[in-house]
Amino acid sequence: MQKKIKVVAATVALLSLSACGLLPEQSDETKGWSATKLYSEAKEEMAGQHYERAIQLYEKLEASYPFGVYAQQAQMEVAYAYYKAQDQAQALAAVERFIKLHPNHPNVDYMYYLRGLVNFNDQLSLLNFVYEQDPAERDPKATREAFAAFKALVDKFPNSKYTPDAVDRMKYLINAMAKYEVYVARYYYRRGAYLAAANRAQEAVRDYRDSPSVEEALWIMARSYDKLGNTTLRDDTMRVFKLNFPNSKFLEEGAPKQERKWWKFWS
Repeated sequence: MQKKIKVVAATVALLSLSACGLLPEQSDETKGWSATKLYSEAKEEMAGQHYERAIQLYEKLEASYPFGVYAQQAQMEVAYAYYKAQDQAQALAAVERFIKLHPNHPNVDYMYYLRGLVNFNDQLSLLNFVYEQDPAERDPKATREAFAAFKALVDKFPNSKYTPDAVDRMKYLINAMAKYEVYVARYYYRRGAYLAAANRAQEAVRDYRDSPSVEEALWIMARSYDKLGNTTLRDDTMRVFKLNFPNSKFLEEGAPKQERKWWKFWS
């Protein structure tokens, strides 16, 4: 019986090998392509928005010609291709890899900028616009990471051609982070958690003093202290509020109107 099993097993193995031999080998159309051809073909695929194909060609280029003049450029281009393909994780991995391998590259400032863009576009995802959701109401993790990435560019490369745009985006992100803090403070206030509301609004005033959201943050602080019966802090806060915002809409109406979608200025 054991001998029969061995014969059957050997037969199956031989048939498997025969079948493999009958299958056609997958041809690699890029075999023998020069670095120049691989790069030009990848650029064409990028122009046609065929990002997955472009990524394949860039990675093939780097693997085939790791020490050629196009290798480093391919590493940068593949990071951008992942970004355009909306693959945030792969884009960031490619960016970090390039910065680690080539910290003194003449165009490394672009990779710092791209790192900010990847996080920035995650913070401003398409769903925000489809569902009319204020990005300040979302988890601010991506917002903070985008701000940190742009700040790294500004601090390390103050004269970079990408720095002015990074500064503008940082201002926007500061407002977004301040709006988030006020949103949470407002949430607590409406649910009667007045101490939590006051503390969260105070954080917005302390950390984002130049943001327009400070106006509402002070207002929430004053109202929260009033609800808590702390007249001293209420009066102090109102004094600061009226000094800085004498014509505030909150003083006139007691509550904010429905605001214009503030974040849409970027589009």
